[in-house]
Amino acid sequence: MPRVQGVDIPNNKAAYISLTYLYGIGRHTAIEICRSLGLDPQMKARDMSDDDLAHLNNLLDTSYVIEGQLRRQVQQHIARLREIQCYRGSRHRRGLPVRGQRTITNARTRKGVRKTVAGKKGVKDMRH
Repeated sequence: MPRVQGVDIPNNKAAYISLTYLYGIGRHTAIEICRSLGLDPQMKARDMSDDDLAHLNNLLDTSYVIEGQLRRQVQQHIARLREIQCYRGSRHRRGLPVRGQRTITNARTRKGVRKTVAGKKGVKDMRH
C-alpha cells in the first residue's frame, strides 16, 4: 500500500479513488491533482512509481490543507463559534443541528439515540 501524507491508500483502486481516502480530498479534487501531476486518474495506485508519490506528497504539502491540519482547523473554527457565544456555537455546544434543520422529529444523528422520558399519569388513572 502506498503511503501518502501518513495514510495508507488502497493498492487495487484507481489513483483518483485512492486519493479520496485522505481527509479533505474528494473525487473532484483528486482528479484535479492527477491532472496537475500528469498522472492517469484510472491508473492503479500500486502502479505509481516512488517518484510519482514524492511529487504527490510535495504537491499536497504545498497546495492543500488536508488530514490533521484540516481537522485542527475545523475544530478551531467550532471553538471560536463557541467562544463568541453565537447561535451556531450554542447549537454545537448542545449537540443539536447547526444549519436550521428541524429537530422535533428528525436530527437523530446529532441528538443520538432516543432517551425515553416517562409520561405523566392521566386524570382517569389518578381516581382509582
